[in-house]
Amino acid sequence: MPDAPCPALVLTAGLGTRLRPLTNVRAKPAIPVAGDPMIRRIIAWLARCGVRDLVLNLHHLPATLTTVVGDGSDLSARVRYSWEQPVVLGSAGGPRLALPLLATDRFFIINGDTLTDVDPRAVMRAHDAAHGLVTLALVPNREPQRYGGVQLDAAGAVTGFVRRGRAAEGSYHFIGVQAAEADAFRELPAGTPARSIGGVYDAIIAARPGSVRGFVCDASFWDVGTPDDYVKTSAAFGNGDLSHGGRVNIDPSAVVTRSILWDDVTVGPECHLDRCIVTDRVRVAARASYRDAMLIASSNGDVIATPLAGGVRE
Repeated sequence: MPDAPCPALVLTAGLGTRLRPLTNVRAKPAIPVAGDPMIRRIIAWLARCGVRDLVLNLHHLPATLTTVVGDGSDLSARVRYSWEQPVVLGSAGGPRLALPLLATDRFFIINGDTLTDVDPRAVMRAHDAAHGLVTLALVPNREPQRYGGVQLDAAGAVTGFVRRGRAAEGSYHFIGVQAAEADAFRELPAGTPARSIGGVYDAIIAARPGSVRGFVCDASFWDVGTPDDYVKTSAAFGNGDLSHGGRVNIDPSAVVTRSILWDDVTVGPECHLDRCIVTDRVRVAARASYRDAMLIASSNGDVIATPLAGGVRE
């Protein structure tokens, strides 16, 4: 397969509501994982796989993404942007709007809020062999009470999507990587919000059975759906129990454990932080103590603390 099989649209426009209040500070894909913004990890992974022509769709806090990505050249990629205003267009409406930028009949669609080690080129090979409209990268759904699922027939065609719970037992989990034909989206009016799963793909399955396919693999994936997921994913990628971004100043007398510090953070003398997420520009005052908390800087510089997994300020 050629070095750059086709371009990719990385979905980065979403609001990230389940990750609030962290996504009140940055767009979800711009949140750092073990010190590196998640979107930069995704772009670096795609570039290593030869997928270097990328489009990111933007809506929520777009500057937090463009600031850390730029044109992608430092990650050996070319990055352009598809702007979705005044509303976010969703997992099908976003690809429809981006078709002129992608300028190709087939492309990858990559979720901007999931990390995985699947090889997208293998997904595209399966897509080419099946001659369908869409091919979804899947793993067995081992947590059906937590995740909805994808149902397949014996030939690997997607027959439907089910909600989490008993219906998802024995299903497959979509890990955020897919190969798609532009024809899957062309009939949508540009600028119209629409979903893929639970919308356009369901309609395609009904009208053209067998044209939405599954690529079942054993790839790893890391979810960042909730603050607790974020803590676990950061730990999986980090070294030790503390990760921090740039321009972080921790007073030598402070004790900081099992915590994630973003950029431009100051931790004052005799502070105690344990299992905290400290977001951009937070100044933790001397002798303050927090456990299991997300710390946000208010407009006047005060610290707003929100419990993380039931934690409280000590």
